[in-house]
Amino acid sequence: MRQFLLAATGALALTICPTGLAAQEAPAGSSDSARLETARETIDYIFPSGTYARIMEKTMDSVVGTMMDSVGELPLRDLAAIGGKSPEEIEQMGEGTLREMLAILDPAHDDRMRVTMQVMSQEMTTLMDQFEPSFRNGLARAYANRFTAAQLEELNSFFATPTGKIYAAESMVIMTDPEVMQKMAEMMPAMMKQMPAITQKLKQAMAGLPEPRKPEDLSPAEKTRLAELLGVPEEQLGKPASSDYGLVEVE
Repeated sequence: MRQFLLAATGALALTICPTGLAAQEAPAGSSDSARLETARETIDYIFPSGTYARIMEKTMDSVVGTMMDSVGELPLRDLAAIGGKSPEEIEQMGEGTLREMLAILDPAHDDRMRVTMQVMSQEMTTLMDQFEPSFRNGLARAYANRFTAAQLEELNSFFATPTGKIYAAESMVIMTDPEVMQKMAEMMPAMMKQMPAITQKLKQAMAGLPEPRKPEDLSPAEKTRLAELLGVPEEQLGKPASSDYGLVEVE
């Protein structure tokens, strides 16, 4: 669970920022230097330096907290179904939520996750700051490729007005508004309930593909290499992890 939330936090940081770290410097294409400079002015309005820090510092705690609250209310039976438990096995389980189970297994879970989220937020802010100049450059080139010089000048004229300045400053961060994030969090239970059906459709779509190999199917050389890649002894290959609390079916 903790690993899931850590991974989700990192993914969320990329999701709430317009294209995460995917932006890379690309050739200007049809953009000329004059249009690119005009586009840079546009980006100064809509994505000024420090925008990533503003997003992370002001919203990360509340966003992740909302996500954690939503995940905590998920029924254990739904999670077990996602993990591959059979209907018969699920029927034997009691009614309850993930939060109830964690309260028994880790009474300090909420405090532990709060500290984790604080550290993650700080570290993700530092990471985002490092990539922000490159992202701003890529964003400027994208605007220069998609808008004419005249259109960019019109945008800049609007952004120079009082209303335009406010709109530009909020345009990239409005998706992290609590009202929006609350609605996104409300999707989580419905999405988790749908996961077994989605998983079944995935199985049907991949029915023609060979099954993934198990450790016993590997050659000695492959086992040795896999153990090296995972940093575990060969005899450990294929053994279940100890952190799934029995919710994941292990073949």
